[in-house]
Amino acid sequence: MIGAGPAGLAAAVAAADLGLRCALLDAGPRTGGQYYRHPAPGLGATRPDRLHHGWSVYTGLADRLAAHRRTGRVDLLGGHQVWALERPADTGWAVHATLGPAADERATVRAAAVLLATGAYERQLPFPGWTLPGVVTAGGAQAMLKAGLVLPGRRIVVAGSGPLLLAAASSLVTAGAEVPEVVEATGYLGYARRPDVLAAVPAKLVEGAGHGAALLRHGVRLRRRSAVVEAHGTDRVTAVTVARLDADWRPVPGTERRIACDALAVGHGLLPQIELATELGAATRTTPDGAVALAVDARLRTTLPGLWAAGETCGVGGADLAIAEGELAAHAVAGAPAPTALLRRRARLRAFAELMAAAHRPGPGWTGWLRPDTDVCRCEEVPVARITEAVEELGAGDARTVKLLTRAGMGWCQGRMCGPAVACLSGAGESRADSRPLSCPVPLSQLAAGPPAS
Repeated sequence: MIGAGPAGLAAAVAAADLGLRCALLDAGPRTGGQYYRHPAPGLGATRPDRLHHGWSVYTGLADRLAAHRRTGRVDLLGGHQVWALERPADTGWAVHATLGPAADERATVRAAAVLLATGAYERQLPFPGWTLPGVVTAGGAQAMLKAGLVLPGRRIVVAGSGPLLLAAASSLVTAGAEVPEVVEATGYLGYARRPDVLAAVPAKLVEGAGHGAALLRHGVRLRRRSAVVEAHGTDRVTAVTVARLDADWRPVPGTERRIACDALAVGHGLLPQIELATELGAATRTTPDGAVALAVDARLRTTLPGLWAAGETCGVGGADLAIAEGELAAHAVAGAPAPTALLRRRARLRAFAELMAAAHRPGPGWTGWLRPDTDVCRCEEVPVARITEAVEELGAGDARTVKLLTRAGMGWCQGRMCGPAVACLSGAGESRADSRPLSCPVPLSQLAAGPPAS
C-alpha cells in the first residue's frame, strides 16, 4: 500500500485481517496522512481529537495496525517517498522510494500487488497578490493548526470553493482566529438537484451543519457567488478585494469590496495525485469538477493488472469514502467477496462525492480576475503576459508547449500549484492526466547507484 492516509491505512488493516502480508509506505513518519495530521511531538499536545473530525475512527484503525505490526503481518515503512513504480515481466511490482538525500538512503520494495492511496493536493487558481506572505491554502491553514498548533494570522479571510472551506473556517474560529467572512465562489443549489443522494448520506449533512453552527456562533458571514480577486500588501497581506461573480465566475464590475485581514486561506478543492499510475499508462476519467482521477472498476482495480486504487486517487470524496474504498480494495486484492453493506456504503459516498464535485466545479470566467503581471507559476515567476504571448504570438496550443516556451510548471512543485491555471490559459482546458517519470525529487546519486537489494 502506497500512502498511509485514511484509504491506505484502512486497506492495510483490512488486508491483514484477511490474511495478507502487507507493506505500508508513506512519505511521512507516522500514519494518518494529510487528513489525520498529528501535532509535532515536541509540542506535547494531549488532545489531538479536538483538532480533527472523526479522530476516534483513526485511533481505532491505528490500534488495529499496531496489533498487526506486532504479529509481523504489516510492515510500516515511514519516511519512504515513492518516486516510481515498475512491473518487470511476470515478476510482480518494484516500488522505488527515497528515504533522504544520502546516496544509500533509498529502498525498493517487491510486491505481488500494489494499492495506490496517495491522496490529493489542493487546486490553486492565481489572482493578483496571491504570492504575498500570509496567503496560504485552505488545507495549509488546517495543516499549520493541526501540526504546529499555530494560526496563519489573527484575522483570516477564508475563500475559494468547496466543502473544505467550511471545515477550515470552523477549525480556525474554534482555535481563536477571527474570520470576518467565508467567501464561496459557487452557491449550494447544486446539491438540491439530487435530494436522493443527500438523503442517503445523513452523516454528511450533520457534519456540514456542525461546521455551519460553529460559524454562526462566532458571527462568521458566508458570502456565496463571490471570490477574492486581489490581495493587498507589501511585506504581508493586509487586505483583500472581494467581488461578486456571475454564473461563469467572471467578476461583476462595481461589486468590489475591501476586507482588512492579516491572512488569507484560499483553495478551490482538491486534485487526485495519480502520476505514479499514469506514467505507466493507467486509464483515467474526468470528474464532474474537471479534475482527472484514475479509472477503476467496481472492485477498485485500475486498468493495469495488479494495481488497485482507493480514496482520492479515484476522485476526491473525503475520509469516510477513502476508508470504505480502502477496505473494498483490500477484499479485492485478497480475492475475498466484499460485504454487501460495504459495497452499498461506498456507492452512497461516491455518489455524494460526484454531486459535490459538480456543485463546486470552477467556472471558465475565473481568468477575468487576472492581470498581465500576475504570476501564474510561482516557482519560475512566469506571469500571465508570458503565457498569453506563448499562446497568441508563438502558437502554443496546449500546456506542454506553454511549459517549454515559458518554463511554467518546471519549478520545484512540478506544476502542482500552477498546472490547472496554465492548462486553462493555454486554451486546452484543465483536464489532463498528470504524468512524469519521477513523481518526486530524487538525488542523482541514488539514480546513478541503481536500486538496492530488496
